[in-house]
Amino acid sequence: MSYEAVIGLEIHSELKTNTKIFCGCATSFGAEHNTHVCPVCLGLPGVLPVLNKRVLEFAIKAGLALNCKINNFSKFDRKNYYYPDLPKNWQTSQYDLPICEHGYVDIETSKGKKRIRITRIHMEEDAGKLVHSGNTIKDSETSNVDYNRTGVPLIEIVSEPDMSTPEEARLYMEKVKSILQYIDVSNCKMEEGNLRADLNVSIRPKGSDVLGTRTEMKNINSFKAVEEALEYEIERQEEVLEDGGHVIQETRTWDPDRGVTLSMRSKENAHDYRYMPEPDLVPIITSDEEIEAYRKSLPELPDARQARLESEYGLSSYDAGIITSSRQMAEYFDDVVAAGADAKLAANWIMGDLSKNLNAEGIGIEASPVDAKRLGEMICLISKGTISSKIAKKVFEEMWKSPDSPEKIVKDKGLVQITDTKAIEAIVDKVIADNPKAVEEYKGGKKKAIGSLVGQVMKQSKGKANPQMVNELLTQKLG
Repeated sequence: MSYEAVIGLEIHSELKTNTKIFCGCATSFGAEHNTHVCPVCLGLPGVLPVLNKRVLEFAIKAGLALNCKINNFSKFDRKNYYYPDLPKNWQTSQYDLPICEHGYVDIETSKGKKRIRITRIHMEEDAGKLVHSGNTIKDSETSNVDYNRTGVPLIEIVSEPDMSTPEEARLYMEKVKSILQYIDVSNCKMEEGNLRADLNVSIRPKGSDVLGTRTEMKNINSFKAVEEALEYEIERQEEVLEDGGHVIQETRTWDPDRGVTLSMRSKENAHDYRYMPEPDLVPIITSDEEIEAYRKSLPELPDARQARLESEYGLSSYDAGIITSSRQMAEYFDDVVAAGADAKLAANWIMGDLSKNLNAEGIGIEASPVDAKRLGEMICLISKGTISSKIAKKVFEEMWKSPDSPEKIVKDKGLVQITDTKAIEAIVDKVIADNPKAVEEYKGGKKKAIGSLVGQVMKQSKGKANPQMVNELLTQKLG
């Protein structure tokens, strides 16, 4: 039998606040265990939480950027469950009246554009962190608890089960990450747990509209793991059904070293959490005027920015998509163009040599030794014919090591392009005389032979001859 997958994601994103959601403890990552804690986030008797206003602001901005309706009235609830990393034995979250509902994002898949609906976005506090002695909870002899993360503000972005392939799930999570970074509400550092997802997946016979039994994989924190975990779990469920078995509703964990999912515990339903309104926090009332003010404060978002780069500069959909994949790269591109650079050349240099060097050194574009203004100035030198594209690569490498302007580097290194026809003609004549075989092949109909002659001219001119002039002179002289 042929099956299809039904996939939904619950993305948890830590918000970029200095202090926790209900107390003044720091949210910074990497502190010594159990040092960023206080009676409030430890849930000691007699304490009262107070909502961090910045958390509400960031949640509303995320909702607006993800095309959600912002609710004027929302409230917090207690989600009751017992686990070592939850000191109060409940998590303060939102249940029936979340801050945001009914949103969507559009993703570009290998089969075209697809809309993924968002059910809700709600605010909640993070739990602590279990520090296992082994690689996973399944192979650990001991686990300790670090409560530093307890009370760190989260938004949970719950999708509809609109995805049917692991690729779509990855693309959806990448798009959400990009949007959250654009609006600067989360660092989205997946290696630090800033952004992670619970994956819900079931399978059903192709063409059926009846949902199968789903399993959930918790706290997946890389795009690669999202795809690999879903691929394995879909295959596992298919094998269970083909063998005549039944998929069990359960929570599973992903073991990246073995490339398998492992059973952890039976999966709870919402009623198992015994939700109740949080009595220590007042309801949240947000006016339409406040919501509109937050909307106006949002930057240009990825989809709108991509459309602008395509229409204004004629960039391809692919190039514009790469450039706008992060806000830092998009702003860098705009600054390069503002320095006078041709937009298409700017895109090529940013996606090419610049990205190559950034990746080699493991740094982001915001830390690039070559700032946008200097790259723009260098591209202008190419457009003016002062340097060739080949020489520009040498100039760029010098700019990577030196703070000097591209004009100074070109002057100091003697890299100005030769555009004197007589000077180039002398080199062309010598190359023709020294390469009779290539000349004979060209005259015999092998037009590609001119490429080796061009290469020889460029070599003898140390890359400084104008390539267009070289081609024209060779074609003219060879008839």
